[in-house]
Amino acid sequence: MTLRSILIHPDPRLKKVCEPVPDLTDELRELADDMLQTMYDAPGIGLAAPQVGITKRLIVLDCVKEEGATPRPLVMFNPEVVASSDERSVYEEGCLSIPDQYAEVERPSEVTVRWMDRDGRLQEETFADLWATCVQHEIDHLDGILFIDYLKPLKRQLITRKMQKLKRERARA
Repeated sequence: MTLRSILIHPDPRLKKVCEPVPDLTDELRELADDMLQTMYDAPGIGLAAPQVGITKRLIVLDCVKEEGATPRPLVMFNPEVVASSDERSVYEEGCLSIPDQYAEVERPSEVTVRWMDRDGRLQEETFADLWATCVQHEIDHLDGILFIDYLKPLKRQLITRKMQKLKRERARA
């Protein structure tokens, strides 16, 4: 497995709509493994393929955060929300492509997601709480949407300027 570099906003690749995965290949399974390793290493609870520069509809997540709890890594090819609750919830979201920036985002509190697993089987599950927020956040990445796109323009611009500064500092280092 290989740790992948995570793109930092603003990067035009983060705003692209990703292509569906027509067939699973060993290369795509390896990408999923790399993404899980990269996510855990970051550390984060979710990662989408465009964040590592790949415009395919692939996300990975694991929202098990309790010390000593068994991890539950999920690999989702072509994930789609097929149902969402009317009830809403607000979570403070962050993003590995927007380091150290957090903001409250309101989303449906429960979603049912359908996807293809790493063995090519169709899966469907209803997620709630942090899992629901995370899966929606990651699916948004596949459509070129970042969590800051839900914020008021001034707050979004402020965060974008901080990220531009961070990228300049990293380039000089």
